Amino acid sequence: MRRQIIVMFTGLFWLLAGLAPLPVAAQEAAQKSAPVANRGALFRIEHDGHVAWLFGTIHVGARSFYPFEPRLMTALREAGVLALEVDPLGPQDEIARAVREHGMYQNGRGPASAELPAPYRPRLERLLRQYGIGAQTVAPMKPWMIASLLAVREFEKQGYRAELAVDAWLSEQAHARGQKVVELESVASQMALFGRMAPADQARFLRESIDAVEDKEQADDARAILQAWSQADRAALERIAAKTAADTTYSGRFVSEVLLAGRNPALADGIEKLLKQERRSVAAIGVLHLVGTGSVPELLRGRGLRVERIY
Repeated sequence: MRRQIIVMFTGLFWLLAGLAPLPVAAQEAAQKSAPVANRGALFRIEHDGHVAWLFGTIHVGARSFYPFEPRLMTALREAGVLALEVDPLGPQDEIARAVREHGMYQNGRGPASAELPAPYRPRLERLLRQYGIGAQTVAPMKPWMIASLLAVREFEKQGYRAELAVDAWLSEQAHARGQKVVELESVASQMALFGRMAPADQARFLRESIDAVEDKEQADDARAILQAWSQADRAALERIAAKTAADTTYSGRFVSEVLLAGRNPALADGIEKLLKQERRSVAAIGVLHLVGTGSVPELLRGRGLRVERIY
């Protein structure tokens, strides 16, 4: 599951996909014929009469995802605040600035293909053609960002769209209700996790992504994540978490140690603070933060909060 990092990074997905948010009217139309089903994972957290609902998201979507089941929809309507990792409807210039700083070459360095061993360069070119990505699009991108772009295109190939992303839908609904939306992280902090990788490690990250696309692992991982999330399949989500934790590749360890374990404590801090400040709130973060050892719910339980898994 190491290469499907894009399901956890909102701002990056939107910018790479180059898409605008779906208007409220279109979102409401999408709800009218959609079946109601449990999606992702949902927890209820309580402390001193305050209640926060914690929902596991993915940063892609389809019309059939919406609306959510009644308990979650009621919680969303009653919440004083919606907390997201990053608000995809927030200032777009901040997203663009963070990507320029952490995802693009500066001072004329590049292209990323020059960082790859010679046998990988034609392989990357073939994949870019396969996904319909022009050479000029990736010319200024660092290797880690090209790897992420390949993941974006795989989800699109399987029919999932950025403009229907779960967190974007949640944000659109909250803003339409006049509800407060807060960010638990920032786009810059998310991008910096990748940008701090040494050039050699970024090239390794891209090499492993190329291998994963060619051996169909990336496609298989995308299907597994989306199926588990769309069916709220608790056992499948736990298997994905276990597979991610057991991955010993460079990109696998980066996901486990940096993108998950490294971020979970701060996400738990933000959710605990929200719970104690607001009588009713909803926090929605990437679903892989809610499963496995050292998950956000596990950390919150360790702090003496009452945490109940609904599904």
